[in-house]
Amino acid sequence: MNRRRGTGPSPEELLGTLGRLTGQVMERIKLQQARVALAEELQRHMLPPELPGLPGLATAARYVPAQTGLDIGGDWYDAFALPDGSLGFVIGDVQGHDVEAAAFMGQVRTGLRAVAGATTDPGDVLERANNLLLSMSSDLLATCTFLRFEPTCGELAGARAGHLPAVWGTAAGTEVLTDPGGLPLGVFPDQRYPVTRRRLDRAGAFVLLTDGVVEGPSYPIEQGLARVAGIVGAAYEAAADDLAAQVVAVADLTGHTDDAAVLVLRHNGGPYG
Repeated sequence: MNRRRGTGPSPEELLGTLGRLTGQVMERIKLQQARVALAEELQRHMLPPELPGLPGLATAARYVPAQTGLDIGGDWYDAFALPDGSLGFVIGDVQGHDVEAAAFMGQVRTGLRAVAGATTDPGDVLERANNLLLSMSSDLLATCTFLRFEPTCGELAGARAGHLPAVWGTAAGTEVLTDPGGLPLGVFPDQRYPVTRRRLDRAGAFVLLTDGVVEGPSYPIEQGLARVAGIVGAAYEAAADDLAAQVVAVADLTGHTDDAAVLVLRHNGGPYG
């Protein structure tokens, strides 16, 4: 009995097809690497090179990209002087990653600065920034915390838009501050953002962070926040820069699959200024 010779592609043709597919995959990898590099460069360019401070109030921040090199472009921090002589501090996280998220982050940062030039109340700042972002018709959203520090009385007022709680450490103890907040920016218009006010009338450290610091695929956020609280409780009197470095290192425990940002306000209890 005769067997019919196969009519499929020859080994040479299969090797040629494999070579072409491999080339396409390599080109896509190179394209993704280029996009990640661009997103990281945009990210670092938009972060402030210096942070404002006052006598009695030292500030420091850290940003680190994901170790996987894929999730870049979402997290940011900012700090700037406000028209009334107070200081504004912001930390946030844009939904998504890559170049689009980095570009949107720049819009959010610019929008918050612009709004804070007209009103310094943290709740009003977030409400107006939310409506501004919605007017841009973007599909992305952002979580953030906005703080206003008034040096004449040592008051720190803050509002949250879907963002992680801050961690505050003093000689009286350390708290994970689950203050009431509102929805992330860019979800629904005309949202209200409650404001919580505190007096920084004793030495301590107020720490803002993004979820890349405290959460990973096998590292629950509660565990991460507890770890940060332990660090802040033990080192709240350390230099702001040293404390920021210690806190951002927690991201190594999470698997570091997301970018991460930390902003530290190290206060001596006043007077400020």
